[in-house]
Amino acid sequence: MGQPNSTGSPPPVHLGNNVDLLPGRLTLHLFEAKVGERWSGVYQGDPLSIRTATRVRSLSYEYSDVYKYDIVILDTSPSLGALNRNLLSLADGFIIPCSPDLFSVYGIRNIGSALKSWKKQFETIFHFLSDEKRKSFPQNFVKFLGYTLYNAKKYSGAENPLGIARAHFNYASQIPSTIQNFIGEENVVNFATDVTNGSIGNDAVIYTHNTFPSMSQKYHTPMWNLPSFPSLESGDKSTIAGNQGKYVETKDAYESFAEDFLLRVGGLDANSWHHG
Repeated sequence: MGQPNSTGSPPPVHLGNNVDLLPGRLTLHLFEAKVGERWSGVYQGDPLSIRTATRVRSLSYEYSDVYKYDIVILDTSPSLGALNRNLLSLADGFIIPCSPDLFSVYGIRNIGSALKSWKKQFETIFHFLSDEKRKSFPQNFVKFLGYTLYNAKKYSGAENPLGIARAHFNYASQIPSTIQNFIGEENVVNFATDVTNGSIGNDAVIYTHNTFPSMSQKYHTPMWNLPSFPSLESGDKSTIAGNQGKYVETKDAYESFAEDFLLRVGGLDANSWHHG
């Protein structure tokens, strides 16, 4: 990873195309324990507790200042523990990746319930903290930016608008109403259209790619680059050549997703981007 920089942490891995990656560590659970341990101290305005609780946000800004980032994306686990409470509550916006199954539907319900509880906690915290100490927190509570449906089985004979297998459509069709019922309007970004109408990017990234992601991970390159990748193993070369068109087509879907995502990020209140 190289030597620490002015942030006091290792530099990110540059992936090209204006994207960097800072991998997580297996020891991150130790930080979660510390966050939970010091959480009660935040209500008393204890400086160490506040620094611990808001460290992820302050680090994001420090990295942004050093590496000139416009957006920092935190990829969380699907749990709702102390660490993810901080990651979600201290972010400006969040999206929900949804698989077309029962677990995603119930996961949305759990996130909605957690957001209501966490919002009350932060309102209580702000009531007790001085204006100076509030600067470590975002000025606005996190906003829902939309969801993305993934790993749905594409089916050419499907009689539904998503063109996916009936079993998957059964759950995919429940996602918008579940979001509307469990994530309050006050927690949704102000956007030109209803962000629950469909998956981000006009349902751009919803179909399963089968073994494509695994092949992409093997060669550390986007799926759409694989057909022209210069050092493919002979066995992989023939497999990829047989699906060349499908590999290349993935780029359009991800570009649509990225464009829509950036528009939604732009809908966040400008005040939420301020840091003291």
